[in-house]
Amino acid sequence: MTVIPGFGRQRVHVGGGVHLNTAVGGDGPAVVLLHGFPQTHLMWRHVAADLAADHTVIVPDLRGYGDSDKPEAGPDTYSKRTMAADTVALAAAFGFERFALAGHDRGALAAFRTAMDHPGHVTHLASLDVVPTADMWEVLAGAGAAVAFHLYLMAQPPGLPETLIAAAPDAFFAHFLSAWNNGAEPFGAGIREAYLAASRDAVASIVADFRASAGIDHEHDLADRAAGRVLAMPVTVLQQDWGAALGYDAAAVWRAWAPDLDHRTVPYGHFMAEEAPGAVAGAIRELLLR
Repeated sequence: MTVIPGFGRQRVHVGGGVHLNTAVGGDGPAVVLLHGFPQTHLMWRHVAADLAADHTVIVPDLRGYGDSDKPEAGPDTYSKRTMAADTVALAAAFGFERFALAGHDRGALAAFRTAMDHPGHVTHLASLDVVPTADMWEVLAGAGAAVAFHLYLMAQPPGLPETLIAAAPDAFFAHFLSAWNNGAEPFGAGIREAYLAASRDAVASIVADFRASAGIDHEHDLADRAAGRVLAMPVTVLQQDWGAALGYDAAAVWRAWAPDLDHRTVPYGHFMAEEAPGAVAGAIRELLLR
């Protein structure tokens, strides 16, 4: 079993009978790290070890992923609002009412929703390589949107996406681990295989997570935008230059949500926390000083 050196692992109840597999290490102010697709908490292993020198670092598998519980999907079981409640409950279980939060990919969407819904709990927010859900659907257009074919596939009603993906799960999930890695192999011994094994066993819940982004998550973002709600805390965003490829200004998109924004276009691939962990940890540390 691959573990983050110096971190313990435990299952933490976050409500509704759901337990999250969680790695925790270090001591000091809390930082919660939420992973992306098709990964587990292990994607943060290098960054977490760095931050644990002077922080308590809490690194869960999201509900539906890794070794966390995978409840049957209901109307909001896999909404980012539900994942946000998980995150607040998880930090509280370790004694923290306030915490810094960083997320990558799917975890960044959950982190965004946590910061929107629970601004009194989130002191700082770092987002790696996404735009908020409502903006994501608006900027995907034309041939450039082909890179996001999986979003449209998993947005379909229950049945077809699960059947297609379950027929060849390793081929499906390995596609993203290869196509998004900037021509490198940033995962290290056994990590790619661990991601594939975890995803192979979570097809239904992963699809439910993505399906929520085409429905209830989108509705929540639109409601916040209409109400003029913005992020109250300092925000750092690290992104590839895929905004330029799709013809939009990613920094402007984020600035509409985050008045206190540090937006950086970085030269790394999508899996930047594994490709360039020192740079990512450094950016989080700079954020925590604001």
